[in-house]
Amino acid sequence: MKAMVFAAGRGTRLQPLTDTRPKALVEVAGRTLLEHVLRRLIEAGATEVIVNLHHLGGQIPPFLEKHKHFGLRRVAYSQEPTLLDTGGGLKQAAWFFDDGNPFLVHNVDVLSDIDLGALLAAHRNSGALATLAVMARTTERPLYFDTEGRLVGRRTPGKGDEFVQTPHGKTVSLGFCGIQAVSPAIFGKMSETGAFPLAEAYLRLAGAGEAILAHRVDGAKWRDCGRPEDLRPL
Repeated sequence: MKAMVFAAGRGTRLQPLTDTRPKALVEVAGRTLLEHVLRRLIEAGATEVIVNLHHLGGQIPPFLEKHKHFGLRRVAYSQEPTLLDTGGGLKQAAWFFDDGNPFLVHNVDVLSDIDLGALLAAHRNSGALATLAVMARTTERPLYFDTEGRLVGRRTPGKGDEFVQTPHGKTVSLGFCGIQAVSPAIFGKMSETGAFPLAEAYLRLAGAGEAILAHRVDGAKWRDCGRPEDLRPL
């Protein structure tokens, strides 16, 4: 199974730690964020991983080589001279996902005990274009899903609620966990170019009738390690 780790961000909220190292190599409990994420992906069955690089990204390949890629069969890199955001970053890495199989995508600054294997299995069983790990939590940017688990809208600070399709039944607002399962068919449907958030493509595709589904992980341990005070064990 293949996977992608989003590791290109500047990590500005983690300064001064990220003044001299990429966010991916900031440590929690004696292990880098990247190691934590890779070990979780490996537990879920990943054997090949691509990592996108930008801010101080040249430090990441030597780190992984030193640790023998933590046992992964293959590690590839997607260099971003200009940050492409999550959507542009995934689209640039499309060449890596050439086997026709669904894959996992994981933010490098997310720690969790979410069952990644169950997420991938749910995605495969549904035939969705993308399946997002989500939970009921307070967030300024919730996503809205209907009773069938379909993405139907979002809330954006300063803009309010936006719905892209008519919900079936009641809607529920959920927080995205920065972990998702994706089918490679998405690459042929991404008309966006340059730098763009993946959420923009998902909302457009959901509005066109594509299945962008929720996978509820309520009760799981989860943390976005975006600030120095978040750099602690789960």
